[in-house]
Amino acid sequence: MEHFKPPSTNYVLETNVSTNASDASKTAAKETSVAFQATVGSVLGAITLATTLSNAFVIATISRSRKLHTPANFLIASLALTDLLVSVLVMPVSALYTVSRTWTLGQVVCDIWLSSDITCCTASILHLCVIALDRYWAITDAVEYAKRRTTSRAAAMVATAWVIAISISLPPFFWRQVKAGAVTSCEVNTDHLFYTIYSTFGAFYIPTLLLIALYGRIYVEARRRILRQSPKKFGKRLTSAQLVSNSPGSTSLTSSGRRQDDAGSVISDSQIKITVSDSLLEKKRISAARERKATKTLGIILGAYIVCWLPFFIYTLLVPLCPSCQAYPELFDFFTWLGYLNSLINPIIYTMANDDFKTAFQKLISFRFCVS
Repeated sequence: MEHFKPPSTNYVLETNVSTNASDASKTAAKETSVAFQATVGSVLGAITLATTLSNAFVIATISRSRKLHTPANFLIASLALTDLLVSVLVMPVSALYTVSRTWTLGQVVCDIWLSSDITCCTASILHLCVIALDRYWAITDAVEYAKRRTTSRAAAMVATAWVIAISISLPPFFWRQVKAGAVTSCEVNTDHLFYTIYSTFGAFYIPTLLLIALYGRIYVEARRRILRQSPKKFGKRLTSAQLVSNSPGSTSLTSSGRRQDDAGSVISDSQIKITVSDSLLEKKRISAARERKATKTLGIILGAYIVCWLPFFIYTLLVPLCPSCQAYPELFDFFTWLGYLNSLINPIIYTMANDDFKTAFQKLISFRFCVS
């Protein structure tokens, strides 16, 4: 009698092993994805919080310091308020959407978020143009513009910037399509090429050309005003004398007196340090230092603005012409947050370059520490 041979179990074992390996790889990939999302969320949350606090401190500093209540600083406060709106209305929702990759807040919130995004970011960019225009008039027509440089005029310039920003954000509502099912994505419709060109040129390319032209003229005018002063012309001679007692470091003094006592030993008298300076040369030195600082600040402002926003607007303009470019949503998210980063950089540049701001800011910080 032949013995019954049971079927081989190798196939079953191989299937179980492959299934377990597949499940393990899926679990590891899921854990990696969760860790990556947590890291991205933490970074974006930190950027959002830093943007909110920095712009809030600028507004508080200007409001508490009477010395900063000027039309020029009113424009900076308005810029800080606009960037504060970006950090409160736009960046938190964008962080959630970037991390989750799926829109879960519904159509109404999507419409409000998109309109707030376009309006506030455009207004922030246009504020840079308003500030540049104000500085251009102040340096090229200082006497006449000082008479017209009022808070009301600054408010009118800010209102104009907001009107232009709203006019750029409104058109998408006229062709918005209400989706019947659940809304899983929230983005501006790029099928309308004319609106894409209109919005990108109105919000970035034209303001950028204006900024370059204005800051270029400011730089040239500042250089011309410094070089216009003739080096052959001398101002008043300023002489100062300082009486210094004898010390080991007195060898650098310009004059000294000695006398002998009855025993014939030498005794050093007090010494006098005399300084002669030219008032005009001193003014030119101070002006040149300010001009160099202003030139450096202008370069930082333009450089930061262009680096933050240029990639986003190039990508936005190319998407309607290049459908395959939409296959890289991570790249679009990176360019978007690079643009948001400008709202964090703005208060740092405009305040740290101003000594009055730094002094008032330090007083505000010390006051808050004392209160706490």
